[in-house]
Amino acid sequence: MRKRRILSYLLVIWMTLLLAFPLTSALASNKVYHVPIHNEVERGLHAFLERAFKEAEENNAEAIILEIHTPGGFVNAASDIAMLMDATQIKTIAYINKDAHSAGAFLALHADEIYMVPNGTIGAAAVIDSAGNAADLKANSAWLAQMKAAAETSGRDPKYALAMADTNYELPEYRAGGKNLLTLSASEAAKVKYSEGTVNDFQELLEVTNLNGSDVVPIEPTFSEKLARFITNPIIVPILLSIASLGLVMELYSPGFGVPGIMGLSALGLFFFGHMVAGFAGYETLLLFIVGLALLIAEFFVPGGIVGILGGVLIVLSLILAGANMMQMIVAILIALVIAMIGMVILMKFFGKKLHVLNRLVLMDATTTEEGYVSNVNRTELLGKIGKTLTPLRPSGTMVLGSERIDIVSEGGYIDANQHVEIIKVEGSRIVVRQTDKEMEE
Repeated sequence: MRKRRILSYLLVIWMTLLLAFPLTSALASNKVYHVPIHNEVERGLHAFLERAFKEAEENNAEAIILEIHTPGGFVNAASDIAMLMDATQIKTIAYINKDAHSAGAFLALHADEIYMVPNGTIGAAAVIDSAGNAADLKANSAWLAQMKAAAETSGRDPKYALAMADTNYELPEYRAGGKNLLTLSASEAAKVKYSEGTVNDFQELLEVTNLNGSDVVPIEPTFSEKLARFITNPIIVPILLSIASLGLVMELYSPGFGVPGIMGLSALGLFFFGHMVAGFAGYETLLLFIVGLALLIAEFFVPGGIVGILGGVLIVLSLILAGANMMQMIVAILIALVIAMIGMVILMKFFGKKLHVLNRLVLMDATTTEEGYVSNVNRTELLGKIGKTLTPLRPSGTMVLGSERIDIVSEGGYIDANQHVEIIKVEGSRIVVRQTDKEMEE
């Protein structure tokens, strides 16, 4: 009995070890997260990278490799991503697979290590405004400070980072200064210690960083994140809002609900979807917009105008709160409003007769002669008649034509009483006369 019990204990221990070893092996398996930074650096990218970093931290990743190939992007987005990189305890490696320019160079400098492919480049990091011109002194000064801090934090000589961002820093041996910003090739970057080395491909990178035994976990943006990145681009936002405003204005001229209305609401739906996926907007901003839209619709049924004004204010406020940058959103809304007003003027000019909903807001009917309306009798039969002034004309007065007294006005100057005058023009109630030598007809 005792032997059987011992045997049972040994069997349980043996099975426990069998189960434990695979589990231990699985837990010991190191993971490397491979995350792309391609195309423009913008706020939508931050939401994607935030998800990638969070997943890497939850799975105790050994390293995060950021594969960079970007022409640059927006300073505010780059600053937020840099904060994300600085906050993580996981080792970050910038793998420059071709170009890391402008904001891309800035992000690379925030990585713990930098590696480049042989034909890769890093630099050309001047800050420019939305029109493509050099930024003002205040913005440029702030950007230079950020570039310098990024280089110093990673233990690199800041003079190269400064030359990447400002042509006033001259490094003639590297074609920098005068009109040229510093852009380093892979060999030059290695020489000045702006990269840890040059690798031919991703596999070689894993080998030189001693990560080739780790499980590589590729992280790709979802369709929603790709769409959000596109929608939240500062260039796309005003286009989207312009389509929305123009579509809704056109819908006012259409019977029922048709294509323009669907187009306008779809554009607004895409706007809120993209900004919610990117993490800039919450359900409260969407609710604010819906309330504003409801009040705006109620204006057609409730007289006074205050309800409509309040609805418009709530809609504009919801759009501003949903945006990534308040000033950019205000500019985008102003652009959309201008386009909407231009569209309304064009539609009212060419399609005013087909107006439907706006007939309640704008009086389109006219009391024209063609419609059968006559404000005064136009006495054209008086043309050429000769009468005598009853009163002096200064220049208006009265004349006698037969037995009828008629209010008249002289063609120009003063005409005394009891003078013969000829009727030369009749414009509704206005009868114009001229002094004449002709005798009054009996």
